[in-house]
Amino acid sequence: MIAVPLHAYQLDWLRDPARFKIGMFARQTGKTFTTTLEIVDSCFAASVEGRRERWVILSRGERQASEAMNEGVKRHAAAYNLAFEAAEFDWQGETGSFKALEVTLPGGSKITALPANPDTARGFSANVFLDEFAFHKDSGTIWKALFPVISAGFRLRVTSTPNGKGNKFYELMTGKDDRWSRHTVDIYTAVANGLPRDIEALREGIGDDDAWSQEFELKWLDEASAWLSYDLISSCEDAGAGDPEGYQGNPVYVGRDIGRRNDLHVIQVLEQVGDVLWDRERIEQKRASFAEMDNAFDDVMRRYRVARACVDQTGMGEKVVEDAQRRYGGLVEGVLFTTGSKLIMATSGKEAFEDRTVRIREGDPALRADLHKLRRVASATGAPRFVAERDEDHADRTWAMFLAIHAAGGPVMEYAYRAVGDATARHGSARDAMVQRVEDYEDDRPDRMVRRPLGARLRGGF
Repeated sequence: MIAVPLHAYQLDWLRDPARFKIGMFARQTGKTFTTTLEIVDSCFAASVEGRRERWVILSRGERQASEAMNEGVKRHAAAYNLAFEAAEFDWQGETGSFKALEVTLPGGSKITALPANPDTARGFSANVFLDEFAFHKDSGTIWKALFPVISAGFRLRVTSTPNGKGNKFYELMTGKDDRWSRHTVDIYTAVANGLPRDIEALREGIGDDDAWSQEFELKWLDEASAWLSYDLISSCEDAGAGDPEGYQGNPVYVGRDIGRRNDLHVIQVLEQVGDVLWDRERIEQKRASFAEMDNAFDDVMRRYRVARACVDQTGMGEKVVEDAQRRYGGLVEGVLFTTGSKLIMATSGKEAFEDRTVRIREGDPALRADLHKLRRVASATGAPRFVAERDEDHADRTWAMFLAIHAAGGPVMEYAYRAVGDATARHGSARDAMVQRVEDYEDDRPDRMVRRPLGARLRGGF
C-alpha cells in the first residue's frame, strides 16, 4: 500500500524487494523520505499479516536521526492513518549514552532512530537503514560491527550522496558482486522523473564545481591530491560546533585571512575545550571596506577571550596587521604567506583533523567544499605548494581555519581584561584594553617563553 504520491525513481526504490539494497541519490531528491516510507509500509504489511517488524535507523548524528523519525516515519504513519506511540530515551552503549527516538506501531512493530557508531550498530538484532552512510564517522568500523547482526536474515537499506572515495559507502556502491541491488539517481534523472527543482538555480546556489559534481551529479572525486579528504573532514564535524552561543568562556584562537575585491575576508574563531579546538564562529565578508573588516575583527576581540590571533600579512595585509597590533599588541601575529609558511600551516591543520583535535560545524557545504579543494602539488623545482582551483575565493575559509589552528600551537601569552560596564554580560568578560603587551612579557618573563611566537617562527624559521 502506497499512501503518498511518489516519483518514478522513488517507486523503483520502494518496490525493489532485494534484501541488500543500496542507493546513491543526489541531494534534495528524497532518499530518506522514500526509505522511511518503505520501512513504515513494511511494518503496516506485517501488522496485516499478524507479524511484527523491527527496524533501526542509523543516521549521521542525533539531528539527522530526529529528522528521519519526525519528517519521515511519523509523517508516513500519519498518512497511513496508523496510531503510534512515540518515545524518547537514552540508549546506553559501551562508549556512552545516545539519544534514541522510537515509534511503536499497531501490531507491535517498532522503529528506532539513533546516531550511528559501532556501539549502536551492534546493539540491535533488526532490519537496518544506514542513512547518509558516506558521512558516518568511521564507516568501516560501523560496517564491521553491523554486518554480523544483519547476517541473520535481516534486511539492509543503505543510502547516501557521495563523500569521496575513502569510505565504506564508496566500496559498497562500486562493488561488482551480485549481492547488492544498486540504484543511482542524479539530479538530472530526478528532475526528468518529475522532481520540481531548478537545476541552474541549484548549481548557482552551491557555487562550487567540485561540490556540484559530487553532490548532484554523483561523481566520485579523486581524493589522491586532496589535502583533506571528505572522509577526514566528516570525521571532525559535530552538531555542537559553529554556534557562538556554545562558547564556554575558554581562551579562543583566531585566524584571519585577508581578502577584499575577489577573495573573501574570513575570520575563524576556535575555542580550546580540553585538548580540542571547537569552531565557535566564522565571519565572511566580500568587497568590504577595511573599516568594516576591522570592525568585524574588533567585535570578535571584544566578545571572546582571545589568546592569540594569526592574521594574513601578505600584500594588503601589511597595514591590517600593523593596525591590529597597534590596538592589541602581541596578541596579534602577522603571518606572511610563503611556500614554507603555507606548508607549516597546512601540515599542522591536517594533523589536527587526523588527531580529531578540531571540531567544525556540521553540514556546512561551503566549508566542506573549501577544505576539500586544497591540493598539494609539486612546483617546477619539486618543492610542495598548495593550490585551490576553480573557485574565486581560493580556499579562504581553509586558510582562516589553518591560521586559527596554528595560533593555538604557539605559546600562550599572559593577558587580562579590565571590565567595561557589565563585565559578566554574554560570555562573562568584556574586553577593554590589554593590560600587558607581549613585548613586555618577553622582556620581563623570558623563563616563561617555551617557544618563539608563531609569527617569528614563520618569518625566521624554527
